[in-house]
Amino acid sequence: MVTSPARLIALDWGSTRLRAFLLGSDGTVLASRQSEQGASTLSGEAAFAAAFEAIQGDWPALPVLACGMVGSQHGWREAPYAPCPADAAALARHALKLHQRFWILPGLMHDGALPDVMRGEETQIIGALARHPELAVQCCLVLPGTHSKWARVEAGRVMGFATHMTGELYALLRQHSVLARLMPADGTPAPSSGAFVAGVDAAREDGGLGHQLFTVRTLGLFKRLPPEHLPDYLSGLLIGHEIAHELASGAPARLAVVGDPALCDRYAQALGRFGLDAPLQLDNTAPAGLWRLAQTMGL
Repeated sequence: MVTSPARLIALDWGSTRLRAFLLGSDGTVLASRQSEQGASTLSGEAAFAAAFEAIQGDWPALPVLACGMVGSQHGWREAPYAPCPADAAALARHALKLHQRFWILPGLMHDGALPDVMRGEETQIIGALARHPELAVQCCLVLPGTHSKWARVEAGRVMGFATHMTGELYALLRQHSVLARLMPADGTPAPSSGAFVAGVDAAREDGGLGHQLFTVRTLGLFKRLPPEHLPDYLSGLLIGHEIAHELASGAPARLAVVGDPALCDRYAQALGRFGLDAPLQLDNTAPAGLWRLAQTMGL
């Protein structure tokens, strides 16, 4: 039984995983748990309630604030998107009260010619700004992952953002395309930094993504790259094209990368090939964001 001065149960409830944090009176993470009961694995309010009860366990009955896909159309209850530009106060106003002590944060919507959405990343952004207030003045925050986000922040508000399906494309091409036939099984080769950089550099030359993707196969066929280096070359191509697109209108004055440290390292390396200085790298900022939003909501 936890006896420390806990004040909030913070949930980062994504599609595939549920992460729970017990936060103290200053936002410190006192304890954490995770399960594989992500929102995409559950159906119906009873299933979501049972998943929450299981992960809460012996933690005290505190206010609960959740972000992520738990608030999607296929989640526990839909929390409609808040429009950009948005800051912590705007997200707090759009939060959905599920019951007496449980709140679900909205995602963000960028309603341009081509609409874009995020759920969960907005909370990581708020957490990054809480941990590094200097970013709030003006910055670009990159959140790499299955669906990478590039968010523009000014005066503490998310002004807009763009999503790139880089991680999902990599997984599909790595496992289910003609390119996969020459590659070893997942997890067998040691990563090749050289192959990754070569892929990034090829993307910088902009030979057209569709054509360059096919060259992953031909480089393997003609033994220009060994099979174990092809996955990293593919990764470099995809990340390189993502970065090239986002930098087409100019490099941001201040840049930070938020997420898994290994993936952030990879993006930092790729950004360096485009001539950018090493960006600020932050790991999981969701707990800090959930704490700041809970404070804003008066929880």
